[in-house]
Amino acid sequence: MPNAQDVFWFKSEFEPRIEAQIAGTPFSVDMLAAFACQETGGIWPVLRKKGLPTVRILELCVGDTIDASPTGGGRRAFPKNKAELLSVPGGDRMFQLARQGLVDMAEHIAGYRGAASRPDKFCHGFGIFQLDLQFFKTQPDYFLERHYADFDLALARCIGELRSALRRLGWQAKTSLSENEMAAVAIAYNTGGFNPARGLKQGYFDGTKYYGENYLDFLRLAKSVQLGAPAPRGAARRAKSAAPRVKKVAVKKASAKKTTAKRVTPVAVKKPAKKAASKKAAPKKAVSKKAASRKVAPKKATSKKTTSKKTTPRSAAAKTAAAKRPAAKRAAAKTAAGRR
Repeated sequence: MPNAQDVFWFKSEFEPRIEAQIAGTPFSVDMLAAFACQETGGIWPVLRKKGLPTVRILELCVGDTIDASPTGGGRRAFPKNKAELLSVPGGDRMFQLARQGLVDMAEHIAGYRGAASRPDKFCHGFGIFQLDLQFFKTQPDYFLERHYADFDLALARCIGELRSALRRLGWQAKTSLSENEMAAVAIAYNTGGFNPARGLKQGYFDGTKYYGENYLDFLRLAKSVQLGAPAPRGAARRAKSAAPRVKKVAVKKASAKKTTAKRVTPVAVKKPAKKAASKKAAPKKAVSKKAASRKVAPKKATSKKTTSKKTTPRSAAAKTAAAKRPAAKRAAAKTAAGRR
């Protein structure tokens, strides 16, 4: 079942194109979004989550494989089965296209694989808004040329059917519709008419709710999701809204600034390392100076002492010698005088 994220994707992809086509009508984007949820809500939400491109998603929006039952139940409109489709001009081509569409879609949607395994099964509904194959007799080209896979053409066809439903209800002059009136139009779109006495309990019954009741739920869901508001949590990354892209860019820039700041911080912290280096250098210089002073001082002191010791004996001897020389001279003079 489609959720808020799916509706956000749908509006992101198609809202401007819908607004252009519903101008001057009582229809709204929410009304068309609810139709897409009701008609093919079991297909396109799954495909878009798988990452398929929008063009391919639109091609695979096919469904409704119910044929007429031999006991009288099941499908009542044309074509009731393969044989009836093949009985009209172009029916063989249409069967091949409808059959292949079922096979391709079932590759992604497990609920259709049982039908795809049966060779006579084919799809009866085509496009995101599901135009029924009963119109093949009067508009074969819409199906054979695959116009249903073109969103603008499928939307125009859907709006045409909604206008017809308004006329059947006698509301063609209305310029706006309430929620219940939109649901009544949806029932008329699905069944061909609307019985006020039954309220919303009309249309296809899925075992829990009727078509009209489910449609009203989807309409209210669509109204709760607006592109101008923040995207629902878990919204698709592929949404092409401008606002989400701007936010992503802003986040990247902010992250870049934070990263730069973190890199600059360590550079600033490296400065104290120089102080540590200077502290280490200081002790080395101090030690070298002290060591030098200690070594030099003893040498000078030793040299002085040695010099003084050597000088003292030499001076005493000189004095003794000097004192003896005059005495010797005087002795020699006396000897000489006696000889005379």
